[in-house]
Amino acid sequence: MCRLYRQILLTLLCLLIAVPALSAEVTPQESKAIIKELKAIGGAVQPIGMTNDAYAKYFTGQSYLANLSSDKSFPVHNVTFAHGAHTFWHIHHNTCQVLIAEAGRGYYQLWGDTPKLLLPGQTVTIPAGVKHWHGAAPNTSFQHVALMKQGEGVYTEWLEPVDAAAYGALK
Repeated sequence: MCRLYRQILLTLLCLLIAVPALSAEVTPQESKAIIKELKAIGGAVQPIGMTNDAYAKYFTGQSYLANLSSDKSFPVHNVTFAHGAHTFWHIHHNTCQVLIAEAGRGYYQLWGDTPKLLLPGQTVTIPAGVKHWHGAAPNTSFQHVALMKQGEGVYTEWLEPVDAAAYGALK
């Protein structure tokens, strides 16, 4: 399995180089502001993609998706979280999720644990069936690549928003 993930990461790096810069749905002002901030924070700034309208109801704040894979059975997305944007609590059933921090500062939290900082270059595997959330640190933007195998019985269960006070207390 580790060999498979290494191969996926190498393939992903090749794909990232070939992805078009921006989607027409993101205004030039939005993209310039986010890219400028992410470059100042550090990391390999990736394409922003399109506004994440399909999943907006499960996020706090604005997020953007850039699809990096043409294989629907194994979606690979670059997710850009604008200032303070993050997911609601959720569970991926029957598959794990791999997050690769690319730029900015972010957090992830597994249910029952304390939030963990995510910085460019760090990778985390969220085990299958574990309640969690992830996204930008407060007052900053963040990008990560998300990998998750698809298949029969694989689905995401979206839950409640992250407690605003607990999230706001993060640095």
